[in-house]
Amino acid sequence: MRREARENKRKLLIRRLLFGLILLFAAGIGAVFGVNTYVQASVQDRILTEEQAAELEEIDCVLVLGCGLEADGSPSPMLHDRLQQGVALYQKEAAPKLLVSGDHGREEYDEVNAMKRFAEEQGVPSEDVFMDHAGFSTYESVYRARDIFQVRRMVIVTQEYHLSRALYIAKRLGIEAWGVPADPRTYSGQTARDLREILARDKDFLTCILKPKPTYLGKAIPVNGNGNLTNDGNLE
Repeated sequence: MRREARENKRKLLIRRLLFGLILLFAAGIGAVFGVNTYVQASVQDRILTEEQAAELEEIDCVLVLGCGLEADGSPSPMLHDRLQQGVALYQKEAAPKLLVSGDHGREEYDEVNAMKRFAEEQGVPSEDVFMDHAGFSTYESVYRARDIFQVRRMVIVTQEYHLSRALYIAKRLGIEAWGVPADPRTYSGQTARDLREILARDKDFLTCILKPKPTYLGKAIPVNGNGNLTNDGNLE
């Protein structure tokens, strides 16, 4: 009888542990999707069409977020579309400047100069294109837009799946921002990106609570000045 009682207690303990683990797992999943939904809903009214963005007033710049290059150093399809939309907003006078932010952490990989060349080829004057060479993440790009480039009001351009996170970060960092999606086509691998973005929204929800400094800061280069100050030869 004692052995049977001990066995019953052991089975009961195991069931309770399993039930507890199931509850914890369910709570974790609920938190992940709850935060994801909150981040998206909190900035939904800030996503505009190109025409609506062109009607905004006193916008400092259009921020175009980097997202990869082709093997030959040209913008990837997603980055091409972001740049095309950013240039279109500039041409519609939504903002007097473009701020292109991406990864230039190594000499052999340079998103921002490729982005600036694209804008210039579309007729944007060099002095109106600022490069953020240390935009290693969405959070760092937005943080540096505020602290390095002194941006207070901006329009952010990226694909729609990514836009709510960028706008949420801007909101939490005290920047008044609106977003225009750049989705003129379907991109391969989008389902995987959509799933990763759920976790990325959760991560940056926490990041915006902690507010860590980006990898690099430095002296201010106000975006209302001359974009050529951010050219490679003019940087310290």
